[in-house]
Amino acid sequence: MNTDNNLIFLPVSLNITGKKIVIIGGGKVGMHKATILSRFTKEATVFSPDFREGFRALPFTLIQKKYEKEDLRGVFLAYICTENEVLNRQIKQDAQELGVLASVCDNPALCDIASPAIYQKGAICISVSSNATDVRRSLRIRDRIIEWVQIDKESLK
Repeated sequence: MNTDNNLIFLPVSLNITGKKIVIIGGGKVGMHKATILSRFTKEATVFSPDFREGFRALPFTLIQKKYEKEDLRGVFLAYICTENEVLNRQIKQDAQELGVLASVCDNPALCDIASPAIYQKGAICISVSSNATDVRRSLRIRDRIIEWVQIDKESLK
């Protein structure tokens, strides 16, 4: 992990239209990522031996099974959200071998991408990132922006 205050994550917006996205893990963290992702796409596949309550309400394909490397074939972006750190590292290694962008939830050192705190209204999207170092602060700043936007709507026109 970079410690000299330089950004290690380039803030970009990814075009995910028509891209294969997977979430591996059906627990609390996987549910959180799936809920956020569902704001941007209705097409993703979630692999897990078990699914937390609420997953079936999301627009994604759910496949109840243990992870296998083949689950990453042809994938553009993988969110790795199991509750097993050893398994997460193995999935990340598999993703790297297959050229898949991967986000290992709760482990920024293993991530190719870091998801920012997002505010989206129509075509306008504001994201706040902390270089994966202080998620709570990013959320607080995002929330302040939301308050400002609601108060000062005229300035955005």
